[in-house]
Formats: sequence, structure tokens, C-alpha cells
Amino acid sequence: MESELSFGDGLRATLGQPRAPRLLDSSPRSRVWRVELAAGPAVVKQVVGGADADERYAREVAALELAGAADEPVVPAVWGTDPSERVLVMAYVPHRRPAAGWIVRYARALAALHASGGPEVVDVLPRWRGPDDADVDSFLALADTLGARADPGVAAELRALTRRLATAPGRALLHGDPCPGNDLHTADGVTFIDLEGASWGSGLVELAYLRAGFPTCWCVTSATPALLDRAERAYAATWRARTGTDLRVDLADACAGWLIRGDALVERAHRGTVDQLARLPYEDWTWGTVSARERLAHRLAVVAELARGRAEVRGLAALCAELRDRMLAHWPTLRPAPARRP
Repeated sequence: MESELSFGDGLRATLGQPRAPRLLDSSPRSRVWRVELAAGPAVVKQVVGGADADERYAREVAALELAGAADEPVVPAVWGTDPSERVLVMAYVPHRRPAAGWIVRYARALAALHASGGPEVVDVLPRWRGPDDADVDSFLALADTLGARADPGVAAELRALTRRLATAPGRALLHGDPCPGNDLHTADGVTFIDLEGASWGSGLVELAYLRAGFPTCWCVTSATPALLDRAERAYAATWRARTGTDLRVDLADACAGWLIRGDALVERAHRGTVDQLARLPYEDWTWGTVSARERLAHRLAVVAELARGRAEVRGLAALCAELRDRMLAHWPTLRPAPARRP
């Protein structure tokens, strides 16, 4: 049975007999239970499904081990593993509804996670991969289809952008999907779970989630400029405290990278299947709190603002503003991203 708890003899020998197993909601790519063990309440996660299941399991174990070694870890403690069945046993972390302004605490924890990789992160996790030339071509084709004319230099701007993202400095331990639902809010702070997509690279590509509307997640939200500024300053302060180095928070490139990725409009199971941006002029679809067109319109506004005045993406800023205007003219019922997290 799919709901049958996977807890092998090796785990039982070290952790004891699990009691009162309860199947929890999870993605189709994992099965998750809450159990009671002699050491306390625990979560048992089994990574399943897909040709990359072994890789996802290995990434999560490696990321949890690195992050768990920090003085103040922001991930659950790992109590046991069973690689043969791709099973992880972790301490249970109780979650409570996030308070108003939750992105500030989230940003502090995200910086702590990013700072916890250490130099060995490059040896045990793959480098983060950003958009490529195919994404550039799809984005420009969408603009053309909707009648937004790009200046002749925009294609070159976007290809230079992809190169900057691919070589951006930084060896942060990246979560891979740091979205609402993968952040557990407690009295003491925020704990991150579900690190199957962990990698290393510039932490700015995930700090950009706050402005870009959580691009790999169902839960798109839009915070006020003042709250975003507080959260980004909290991230930089935590990074400085954890690493002893200063960080310049410039998110124009990172947000533009998420903008042109069509796969940031669909859930993980549908990524890499078709050109999602090519679908957008002819159909809309809802995933989570907004529709695909509403996601894109939100990101266009963000990039138009952040890129304005920057020589290397000046043409992109103008194109984003025009494309968003075209979208609102084509589809006047598009709504802004919600301010509150569900």
C-alpha cells in the first residue's frame, strides 16, 4: 500500500519501533508520515517517483547534513537515513501560522541557511542552473506575439544576463524551493524543509523570491516596498553576522532570470515538458494563488522597476513595462498578486 510506513530494520535498530504513524500531505514525489519514537515526535520522509529520485534524495541528505552542522541550524535534525529505500527520519518541527510581516523572519532564516554550506558545499551539491538561450528566445517570442517590440539590443542584454547569472559569485547553500509550505514558523524562528532541489550559488537568486513572487511555488504574494526593504536588510545583516562579509543586495538580475523562465509558471511535475511562455497568449491556467498570466504580469512590473536606470538592462526594463501594458490591455481582468499569505 502507498500509505504503508517505510521504516526498515536498520532504522528500528537505532531509533526503536515507530508508533502512531500518520500519513501527511505531500507532493507526489514523496511520502511523509508523522510518527512517535522513543526520542520524541519525528517525521519520516520517503523520496519516490521520477528518474531523478536518487539524486533528489542525495541532495536533501547532503544539504541537511551541511546545514545541520551550523551553530544555530535552520533545518530539522536528522535522526536516521535509509539510502536503500530513500528514507529520512527527522525531528518533528511544529508549525504555527506566520505572523504579519513574516517575510522578515523568513529572510533571516534564509540567510542563515545560505551561510551554512561552508567551502565543502561545492563538492557535495551541484551548482545552481539559471535560464539559458532557449528561455531568452521564448520570452522574446512572447513579447512579439503580444505586440511588444523589443529594442534591437534586448536580445544581447538577455544573453549577457544569462551569462552573469551562470557565473555569479557566491557559494551559498541554496534550498531549491524555499516557498511557503517549506518554511515552518515556530516561536524561535523559521525552519526549512524539503531540500530535494538543493544546490550552491549566489544567495541572491533565492532572496529574489520575495520580490519575484516565489517563482517555484504555488503561493505567490506581493509585499509592500517597506516590508521588502526590511526583509532584505535583515537578510544582509544575518549574512554579515554568519559569514563576516558584507553583501550588496542587487536583485535586478535575479528577478529578471526568474521572469524569463517559462517553467517558473508551472509546478515541478510539468517543468521541462513544453514551452510554457508559448502557451500563455492562447491559454491561462491557475496554480495556487494566481493564474499564469498574473504571475508573469507581477514579475514584469518587478523587473521593469528594478532594471530601470541600469545600463546593462535598460532595454529590458522598457520591454517589461510595454509587455505588461499589452497584457493588461489584452486581459483587463488580471488581478494583482495577493498581499496576504493563505
